[in-house]
Amino acid sequence: MESTSESRLSLAEAVEEFLRSRAALKQSANTIAAYRRDLAGIGALLAKQAGRDEPENLELAAVTGRTLRAAFAAYAEPRAASSIGRAWSVWNQFFTFLVADELAPGNPMGSVGRPKAPHRYPKPLRGEDTPERILASAAAPADHTRRRTPWPERDFAVLAVLLCAGLRSTELLELTVSSVGGRTGERILTVRGKGGKERAVPVEPELEAVIDEYLASRATRFGGREPGRSDPLFVGGDGARMGRGALQYLVSRSYREAGVSGQVPRGASVHALRHTFATRLAEDGASAVEIMRLLGHASLTTSQNYIDATAREQRNAIRASRTSRALRRATGTDSAEGDGLSAQSSTQLR
Repeated sequence: MESTSESRLSLAEAVEEFLRSRAALKQSANTIAAYRRDLAGIGALLAKQAGRDEPENLELAAVTGRTLRAAFAAYAEPRAASSIGRAWSVWNQFFTFLVADELAPGNPMGSVGRPKAPHRYPKPLRGEDTPERILASAAAPADHTRRRTPWPERDFAVLAVLLCAGLRSTELLELTVSSVGGRTGERILTVRGKGGKERAVPVEPELEAVIDEYLASRATRFGGREPGRSDPLFVGGDGARMGRGALQYLVSRSYREAGVSGQVPRGASVHALRHTFATRLAEDGASAVEIMRLLGHASLTTSQNYIDATAREQRNAIRASRTSRALRRATGTDSAEGDGLSAQSSTQLR
């Protein structure tokens, strides 16, 4: 039997209640915006199926397992499995909240199929010395002939934090000056990750020095004004918080200037730096638990992927060696098909 509150509540009102509850958990603005997009996308389809112009005119009680299955089927047609899975998760959280708050009698998402997302391999930068080339290029004196208002200290600090702390783009952009804490030589970076979860990432003395030099240059650039603790850590030339587009441009430009653009996996420009950080941790012997804590993974399985990928890279390297090729020729197992599969596997892992 439907509750009185549910029968009077519109879908749009229920969504706003849910989003307010997420904001109270101190989740990031980007996370809240992503929730809103996924709820709005399915909500619009539900309203259309019910013959309503807008979700504001659709009662929550009209949203059932059957209508949700139809809406998700329409939503899925032009989208990847990962996007559908994310939307499914958001709607599941939405109805879990409504049930707990006694705004809905049950969660119908159990009757809505959820696609299994394809396994994703890490996409670190290719090349043995690519990170070193990026850092060396960024640390070099600025080329005033190529940039009107260069800020090498900031650019170097951004790249160093991404490569040496493994932050996501959103995590880096949301850092404040107070995110860098602790005693000199024992600094930590307090990072707010997905779902508003905080983690502490150790800051080695060399990274601490880079950040300090950037902050000193920032004070000089803005007339000697020291930034407040609540001010954003990384800012643009106008002193405002750096945006996602500016970060993307900074990283892409740094790749070009270091001559490593060809070493960047497709579709992973900024995120490749995080994957490189994690892959090198795995190569240097870090456990899956350590990687999970440093990167803020929700699942140990995600962290294990970096270790598995490293092991597969080692196997591919052995397979590609001249001695292994000689053995395959000697045993009659050397074939174009086998080498092709090895190359394909190696490409996926990079």
